[in-house]
Amino acid sequence: MTRTKQFLLVVVIGLLSVLGATAAVQAAEAWPQRPVRLIIPYPPGGAGDMVGRMLGSGMSPGFGQQVVSDNRGGGGQIIATQIAANAAPDGYTLFLASATHAINPALRKNLPYDTLRAFAPVTLVAESPLVFVAHASLKTASISELIAAAKAQPGRINYASSGPGTGGHMSVELLKSMTGINLVHIPYKGAGPALIDVVAGQVQMICTSPLPAMPHVKAGRLVALGMTSLKRSPAYPDVPAVAETVPGYQSTLWYALLAPAGTPPAVLKKVHGEAIKSIAATEMQERLLALGATPIGNKPQELQAFVRDEIQRWTKLVKQANISLNR
Repeated sequence: MTRTKQFLLVVVIGLLSVLGATAAVQAAEAWPQRPVRLIIPYPPGGAGDMVGRMLGSGMSPGFGQQVVSDNRGGGGQIIATQIAANAAPDGYTLFLASATHAINPALRKNLPYDTLRAFAPVTLVAESPLVFVAHASLKTASISELIAAAKAQPGRINYASSGPGTGGHMSVELLKSMTGINLVHIPYKGAGPALIDVVAGQVQMICTSPLPAMPHVKAGRLVALGMTSLKRSPAYPDVPAVAETVPGYQSTLWYALLAPAGTPPAVLKKVHGEAIKSIAATEMQERLLALGATPIGNKPQELQAFVRDEIQRWTKLVKQANISLNR
């Protein structure tokens, strides 16, 4: 090949690259031209569903299109996650991941997707503590009293959860691991039925979202023992953090916005910008705080590092405590 032909080839390749980049930018500027689907791994009505709908509502004006919630609860959130992972990476499908997203790789083998590689990170939306609550019959008013009672009666105190591998289940297992106590796990198919049985005294305690639990505490039906955040929640300042009794204890429920891997960078940039605006809006900040959640809104690379750290943390706990889905 002569130098002239080599020069022409370089010029052509350069022009094609410029044209390709220009086309990608134009496509991103035109996006979205139809409603955007936000897959939410919860049934309607719960805290996670509320966070997703608030986020989507806040992004819709900036998109110029409606963000439509697609609730896909069940299956330990694997059903919703797989649907999102397999969706076309064109920006028209987004996914609201939660803490269970990072717990599943620690507990479940052969997931039908790669938790880190199947998704492009957008932003961490919010973090929220869970709360340990007990039925009055347990006769404990604090985490320290719970620990003492459990050590005096090993294997005699039971706790409910919304299912194996959920945030509530793993939060109790973390407490067991850090304190050496023995509590018996009673898994349910959902947080609602689990909490109902604790209120009725069928099960002695649960670690769950403050939103449905605290009204029962105020009514005197349950006793709040401690929040799972490292410090006290601004929404519930009278409830001590578990870490005040067990130094270093922390287990938060979090929500993050993801997109299928391969979504165009320019589209991801636009989604990130509108998500940050939605999270920063006064109304959403106030509503998140009312749920006991702390608004976040960070960079994609920070979210990716956060999820990776969460996977490592829960994997370490599962191995150390020999936790299985049957416990």
